[in-house]
Amino acid sequence: FLGVMPAYSAADDALTTKLVTFYEHKKDSSVPSHQATVLLFDPRNGSLKAVLDGSVITAKRTAAVSAIATKLLMPAFAEVLCILGAGVQAYSHYDIFTELFTFKEVRIWNRTKEKAVKFANSVNGPVQVCSSAQEAVTGADVIITVTMATTPILFGDWVKPGAHINAVGASRPDWRELDDELMKNSVLFVDSREAALTESGDVILSGAEIFAELGEVVKGTKPALPEKTTVFKSLGMAVEDTVAAKFVYESWSAGN
Repeated sequence: FLGVMPAYSAADDALTTKLVTFYEHKKDSSVPSHQATVLLFDPRNGSLKAVLDGSVITAKRTAAVSAIATKLLMPAFAEVLCILGAGVQAYSHYDIFTELFTFKEVRIWNRTKEKAVKFANSVNGPVQVCSSAQEAVTGADVIITVTMATTPILFGDWVKPGAHINAVGASRPDWRELDDELMKNSVLFVDSREAALTESGDVILSGAEIFAELGEVVKGTKPALPEKTTVFKSLGMAVEDTVAAKFVYESWSAGN
């Protein structure tokens, strides 16, 4: 797939387009499944100002949005973090989650155990490698799914009541990470209703009702409900890349 994600933010005076290639590798590959480039333009005249590494921006901004959702939606006493998947997004999520939150225990599971072991050995803090997704999830307060799964790998009867789930993978209308039980028995938050109803297999195929967009919670027009079991379905929005690219460009400019 080749995705094109243009966006303009009047508030940030920023105009960008992100170009993303997505190749589903049948076998493990040294080349990432997602590769991206962000083009930053001058909104006044359309001149190209910068070409940025979109893969880094995507990894960082996706994890940042998950962190915002988690700050708002996670239970009051969250001690155990679980990450399902060990790719690029697992690393970016681990970095920001361990920087912003204090977890007593971090667990990881990956379909290929070697990648989970590599992850645990390469990050700064202690991480427990689990032999099954169920083992990793049981008793976890915050769960992050960043897998290439096309059928559910996280099941509702495993999840602790009141836990918060950031569902980041399964970005196609026929792909799943979460089962029907979890989708239907949780309070569902999304980044974009429109995107979720056209792109997310977890939302479309389960028929789960969307309670709110994350922006509505940030603005205070919808409650967060952290006492409930919550799911944040993240698909990503072009404006997130725009704001991030402008921030990187301004930081670079200030240094020059």
